Amino acid sequence: MCAEMSKAVKKYFAPGRVNLIGEHIDYNGGLVLPAALNIGISATYIPQSDNKIVLRSATHSLVKEINLSDTFSFNPQNDWTNYPIGIIEHLKRENHYIPSCEVIFESNLPEGSGLSSSAAIEVLTAFMLLSQTESNINRTWLAEFCQQVENEFIDVKCGIMDQYAVANGKKDNALLLDCAYLKHDFVPIELGDCRLLLMNTNKPRSLIRSRYNERKAECEEALRIIRNVKPQLKNLCEAEMHWIETITDEVIRKRARHVISENIRVKESVKVLRHNDLHTFGRLLNASHQSLKEDYEVSGTELDILVETAQEIKGCLGARMTGAGFGGCAIALVHHSVIEKLKNNVSETYFNSTGITCSFHTVEIGDGVRLLSE
Repeated sequence: MCAEMSKAVKKYFAPGRVNLIGEHIDYNGGLVLPAALNIGISATYIPQSDNKIVLRSATHSLVKEINLSDTFSFNPQNDWTNYPIGIIEHLKRENHYIPSCEVIFESNLPEGSGLSSSAAIEVLTAFMLLSQTESNINRTWLAEFCQQVENEFIDVKCGIMDQYAVANGKKDNALLLDCAYLKHDFVPIELGDCRLLLMNTNKPRSLIRSRYNERKAECEEALRIIRNVKPQLKNLCEAEMHWIETITDEVIRKRARHVISENIRVKESVKVLRHNDLHTFGRLLNASHQSLKEDYEVSGTELDILVETAQEIKGCLGARMTGAGFGGCAIALVHHSVIEKLKNNVSETYFNSTGITCSFHTVEIGDGVRLLSE
């Protein structure tokens, strides 16, 4: 703990994240393979001395001024500021010092894209405020703290993956995270002549909170049923595939099948990536999307059109939806020579089918939350 709060204007950055593979299994105790991106949210921190915090955004008109003596709860009218306000409220509850300041946020993440803008702003706010008086912030604790805010203040029952990747990302590496034990290893990503292409549906994800919590509840029910015959089972990802035959409800059985098979795909992906076998990794991406579409039912027409049109292009090694689903983004692993062809084909097919214009972002893998300048 530093004796004095710094009075300098500082700039911080937290990345968005893309989950390469391992979708909807972080809250089931499985393995996931996210990566921090080179795009995200920055925050300019301006010290003040009036026991207030002013939250501004370069891309939103809402400006929120709060008094640090007040107690806060989620309010839909607070829009995007609910995320930093939730962080502030929970830091206060844990008796952390909260400095008076003005914060100006700026984002180059596509909104509602499934690239974890919520986790980015949560981790960014907590890291920024704590950094004024604390050094050597424990990044695992930081991720768990921000997940708690998302679960309790925002009321989205997410797992740990998003916050953990934003806090711990490493340039040119994916992060193999064991969500049950919060242990991670880095997996080098060597794309060679290939690129990671994000394909954004530009469809708002209005049902995400209710559907996300619904899927989590369905997985909890699957685990409860399997525990009737395997009481020692710690989480659903540890189940063996043949155990799902004990589940009579078809929907619950499908949810369990996705979770177990997706966890296996993550393990296989790590093996092939360590041998730089991008073609096999691409096929695993395709299989992941099929499972998310048919067994977990979190894809949707828009995502399916993007993914399936991309998969038809020679030179696209694989594609799948990424993130929670119901809109947002898909990723494609594409040889650089066919990127423009893929964009043209996918754009035309998507617009003709939906009347919506999709967008594309070629991204690189970057570092986690950090101080940029002061």
